[in-house]
Amino acid sequence: MHFFQALEGLFSIMIMVSTGYYLTVKKFFTPENSSLLPLLVNYVSLPTFMIWSMMNTFDRAKLIPLLSGVFVPAISMLISFSIGVVLSNLLKLPDNRRGTFRSAFFCSSAIFVGLPVNLALFGEGSVPFVLVYFLANAFLFWTIGNYSISLSGKSAPAKLISLASLRQVFSPPFMGFIIAIAMVMSGLRLPNFIMVTFKYLGNMTTPLSMLFIGIVMYGVKFKEIRLTKDLLILLTGRFVISPLIIMVVASFFPIPELMKKVFVIQSALPAMTQTTLMARLYGADTEYAAVLVSTTTIFALIAIPIYMVLI
Repeated sequence: MHFFQALEGLFSIMIMVSTGYYLTVKKFFTPENSSLLPLLVNYVSLPTFMIWSMMNTFDRAKLIPLLSGVFVPAISMLISFSIGVVLSNLLKLPDNRRGTFRSAFFCSSAIFVGLPVNLALFGEGSVPFVLVYFLANAFLFWTIGNYSISLSGKSAPAKLISLASLRQVFSPPFMGFIIAIAMVMSGLRLPNFIMVTFKYLGNMTTPLSMLFIGIVMYGVKFKEIRLTKDLLILLTGRFVISPLIIMVVASFFPIPELMKKVFVIQSALPAMTQTTLMARLYGADTEYAAVLVSTTTIFALIAIPIYMVLI
């Protein structure tokens, strides 16, 4: 029964992604207007969905044990990053690619792709666990990941922890998460009409995210993608090594079974879309970063069904 429910969720995802792809083919979405979708998700639907979901699901007694689960993804991602560093050195990658490879190896698109995927597969009960993974993922990407990419650039390396990196960590979705935690811990409640409004706005997250993935897929030049040794190793890191590390680390912590399953799916997602933006900002190999992100996005559509069967 659970397997068929997972298949239904995957079919739903594929239909939404295909719709985004088709609408781009028909020029409904263009480079000029498609950028509106991630802005709506980042600044409107995700923050409101986080506030509604957290306040609708948790009280103070349930919240504290939940937050302790952040150690599982944090430890797992640090181990994965260490493996990525070793592999990038063994591969003798050029300096303008090495840091980008390391960042893509251990960080995933935990919220923009992760939230709608887990909602489709596991339902609303998975949302708090998605947010816990997102907490560790966001902090590590905008510190260690960002610093690694800057080492591949032409300008001076970024500081490991700076005001700019902290500003990125405290993004609108993260602030929605923090506000929700503060409200739950204080026992305060929002008026019902605001909660209903947040629910409606938050429900845009999945369709808008999946449509945008379809738009991105349309822009991928499949003929130009070459499965080189470093790309194959990166795919192994994203879809084999990272999930296995999560499983091992989670076995040492008394976390709920659903949390473990969500963490596995979260670890088997595409590389952060911001990887390309940061590569462009620091003067690293932007095309290489774009290939890493687009290729992992394609292979995620294969990996997710496999992991649903395994877990």
